[in-house]
Amino acid sequence: MKTRLYLGKVALLIGSVAFVSFLRAPIAAQSAGRVEFAARVTPTGGRPEPVRQATFYLLRKSLEDIRTEAQEAAPPPDLDKFVDGLSVSPELKAWMKKHRSVRLSGVDFTQSLTPDEIVNVPEFFKSYMSRNMGYKGVGFPDPKFMDKDRKISPEKYEQDKVEFIAAIRKFIATMPESVQGIDIDLNDINPYAKWEGVLRKQRQFQESRALELVQERYLVAQTDTDLEGRGAFAGIAPGNYWIGMLSDEAISGDVRLHWDFPLTVRSRGTTQVQLSNLNAVKPGVAAQNLNP
Repeated sequence: MKTRLYLGKVALLIGSVAFVSFLRAPIAAQSAGRVEFAARVTPTGGRPEPVRQATFYLLRKSLEDIRTEAQEAAPPPDLDKFVDGLSVSPELKAWMKKHRSVRLSGVDFTQSLTPDEIVNVPEFFKSYMSRNMGYKGVGFPDPKFMDKDRKISPEKYEQDKVEFIAAIRKFIATMPESVQGIDIDLNDINPYAKWEGVLRKQRQFQESRALELVQERYLVAQTDTDLEGRGAFAGIAPGNYWIGMLSDEAISGDVRLHWDFPLTVRSRGTTQVQLSNLNAVKPGVAAQNLNP
């Protein structure tokens, strides 16, 4: 008798839970909202064109903030540590750390060098002298010291060397164009490509982590636009979201766009969104690689 009574209470409890769940399900469905959007790109001097058959995503967090979260989990490489591992002079290492750069090529690099930097960094000085031997006879200083003088008259040797360096420094200041081209002789020690490879690998790792975050935490829904550039997300719980593209770009003529647009979904309402050049993220700048 007691067993039957106990089983009866259990059945009643299960029935009550099922009934409550039955009531809650339609309530949740009724409170859900809908997002309808249209995406168009306007090329320079042209008319708006629909973004056809492109995948758009609805996220619980801004894609920019998701990437920031991924970067915090994978901090950028240490430039100073990278420089310390290079086989170059201490003076060049100090120059790289001071300027926060390992690029030893290009017009911006050569034009940024001061006379003091050129004569004080052995690699710069060697390259400069190699590139400017042809200036002899037109004002380029001639060294008055030779290696054999170092033992015969060390004091005079050092004095002549100091005067020669001062003359070179003055010549550079007077003839800044003489610095052009010295980066060619620095190609063999230029670590820029290697550093870019390190950064590229780090960016790929960060993007991979951002992808994981999108899939695991923040992806609400995705949809493809039709031939008119329209799309919709249905059954969305009320709240704040972001709509946009991840790796793809909307391209029309000379314009390339992607979006990371905030929106609010309200209970039992339809949110209308018009995506255009005006609310795109950095128009003309390619989106980073991030495919869910």
